[in-house]
Amino acid sequence: MPGLNPQRPPDWAREGIAALCRLDADFARIEPAAGLLPWRSRPRGFGGLARTILGQQISNQAAGAIWRRFSALPGALEPAGLLQLTDEQFRAAGLSRPKVAHLRGLAEACLAGTLQLEALSGMADAVAIAHLSAQRGLGPWTAQVHLIFAEDRADIFPYADVALAAAAQHLKGLPARPGPKALLALSAAWSPWRSLAARLLWHHWRHVTGRPAGEEA
Repeated sequence: MPGLNPQRPPDWAREGIAALCRLDADFARIEPAAGLLPWRSRPRGFGGLARTILGQQISNQAAGAIWRRFSALPGALEPAGLLQLTDEQFRAAGLSRPKVAHLRGLAEACLAGTLQLEALSGMADAVAIAHLSAQRGLGPWTAQVHLIFAEDRADIFPYADVALAAAAQHLKGLPARPGPKALLALSAAWSPWRSLAARLLWHHWRHVTGRPAGEEA
């Protein structure tokens, strides 16, 4: 369940949430119970992608602590600067060896031009997901989450996200947690606001499970 720097949603998102609630009335029940959706965002470009990678497969609290140490390293949020960091600096920030190798590979791809983060804004959703996913170690989930939180895309749904599946099951009273294909099919009814549906479902799941409302900045 990603997130950083909760803010008030922009006007387009509030309008989109209202439209989503008209498409599916179940979404209209989330904010009255859980509170207004906090708007969580990440930096665009390499820094935001690094933030997503650091949060993979660990708790929000651990990810937040590692991010604070990592982002304080000189040059860490730019490809060229990251490649100047030593193994000792990465270890002191709490990064695992695989994540260090992953970040270095992405930094090299940015400098080589095979990963073009600044060009994402001009790509259609499917093209942007494919471009990110083509990089070694960047799967569709990472690509989708980056586009939602760093690029403010409105109609992307990380259908393989376990928390989204659990939230959808709870919200809709489904007899079983939907698998990725079933969740993708379910999300079709929420287009063109599927990113907002994902944000609301994460918000709902944090509320019903009592978990912290996102990562610390």
